[in-house]
Amino acid sequence: MIPGETAAILGGVAAHSGTVPLSGVIVVVIVAAILGDSVGYELGRHLGPRLMRWRLLARRGARVDDARGYLARRGGMAVLLGRWTAFLRAVMPAPAGMAHMPYPKFLAYNAAGGIIWGTGVVIAGYLVGASYARLERALSEGGAILAVLLVALAIVVYKIRKRRTKTGPPSQLS
Repeated sequence: MIPGETAAILGGVAAHSGTVPLSGVIVVVIVAAILGDSVGYELGRHLGPRLMRWRLLARRGARVDDARGYLARRGGMAVLLGRWTAFLRAVMPAPAGMAHMPYPKFLAYNAAGGIIWGTGVVIAGYLVGASYARLERALSEGGAILAVLLVALAIVVYKIRKRRTKTGPPSQLS
């Protein structure tokens, strides 16, 4: 399984290559981001304290506490802005559910974050795909020039060696 951000970027690259439509990738990424965080919210709301005993979260207790503190200070904006940090993107929905943030408020900020983040990351992947295509063209043109130069160099070296073998080794004066 690959992280969502990586999948979104690769989706953008695939859209640039024409394999899939860009709008389709954006929609899928946005829907997956919103639904995934909604599941996290519900897990936090219903399983809250039990989740904190999970080994993964227990080892990161201080960071989860930071997420809770950020959530207490920023509310819905914490959900929206948490989307841009990998760890907060993964854990923010559960603390929001544990804090019993009203779901409509959570959903509004979650959807806004999902739309902005999903669109941005897919477009970034699309642009990376465009850059890759330009790089590939440059390398193939540069590679062709380099190949011609190497062949020319090989011919020159061959001719020099051939001439030296005909004339013999240079004489040494004592």
